[in-house]
Amino acid sequence: MSQQPPVRSTGSPPPRPDASMSLLNNVMDHALDDGYAEASARRASEGGGLPRTLRAKLGLAVGLVLAALVVTLGAAQAQISAPVVAKEREELIDRIESETSAADGLEKRIESLRTEVGERQRKALEQHGGDQGQLVALLSGATPVRGPGVKLVVDDAKDTEEGGGGPRESSGFADTGRVRDRDMQRIVNGLWQAGAEAVAINGQRLTALSAIRAAGDAILVDNKPLVPPYTVLAVGDGKKLSTTFQDSADGQYLHVLQENFGIRTSISDQGEVRLPAAPSLIVRTAQPSDAGAGTGDGPRTAETGKGTS
Repeated sequence: MSQQPPVRSTGSPPPRPDASMSLLNNVMDHALDDGYAEASARRASEGGGLPRTLRAKLGLAVGLVLAALVVTLGAAQAQISAPVVAKEREELIDRIESETSAADGLEKRIESLRTEVGERQRKALEQHGGDQGQLVALLSGATPVRGPGVKLVVDDAKDTEEGGGGPRESSGFADTGRVRDRDMQRIVNGLWQAGAEAVAINGQRLTALSAIRAAGDAILVDNKPLVPPYTVLAVGDGKKLSTTFQDSADGQYLHVLQENFGIRTSISDQGEVRLPAAPSLIVRTAQPSDAGAGTGDGPRTAETGKGTS
C-alpha cells in the first residue's frame, strides 16, 4: 500500500502578537522625530550649543548680569515698599473702624430721637384729641395695644436654597420655597379684611402708611429688614378672625403656598396679644380740616414738608 509522502514545507512563520499595533510600535521605536534627532546630534557635535567665541561669551555674561540685576532691584523695591503698603492698609482699617463706630453712634442717636418724637406725638394726640384722642391713637398705631387675636407664623420651606427655577420665578420670585414680600402683603391685607384691628410683623407695628417691600432676599417693613420665621400678630376676635381669614382668598393663597411649595405656616387663636406702638408717623400732605373756618370746602391738603398730627 502506498504511503503519503511527508509534508516538508513549513509554511509561513506565525504572526507576531503585536502585529496589529504597528502604529504604536512605530511611535515607540521612533520616539524622537528624525529632524529633531539630527538637530540634536548637530548641536552636540558643535559643542552643546554654548557660545564658542569670546564675543558671544561676553554677551551671555552681560545678559546674565543684567537679569540678576533686575531681579535684585525688584526684590529690593518690594522689600522697601512692603512696610509702606502695610502702613497704608492699617490706616485704612483704622479709618473704616472709626467710620463704622461713628455710623453706629448716629443710628443710635436717630433711634433715640425717633422714640422721643413718637412720645411727644402721642402726648400731643392725647392732649388735643379730646374724647376721640385715644381711639385715634389706637387706629393710627401711635399707642401700644393688647387684646385677643391670632398668631400666624410663616417660614421658608426646609432646605431652601438661594436662586432656583420654578413656577414662582417667572412671576418675579427668586425661589420657589422662599417667603416673598408679595406673600406677606397678601397675608396682611387678608387679616385686615377679615376684621383685624391692629397688625404687627416680628414686632413691627403696621399703620396706614406702612410698606412691605423686598431688598434682594430680605423682606422690609417700613425699611426695616425682617428675618424668617415671620410672626404676624393681629388683634381681633380670635376664632372669628382665624376662620374668616382661612376661608378668604388670601387664606387659600397661603394654603397653596404650603401645599405646592412647602412653605411652613401655622395659625392659632390667642387669648391676648400685645403689639408695640408704631414708629413716629410723618405726614407730609394731609392736614386736619379747620372746623372753625366754616367754609364747607372739606379737608384741605397741602405740601407741608413736615409731619402734622
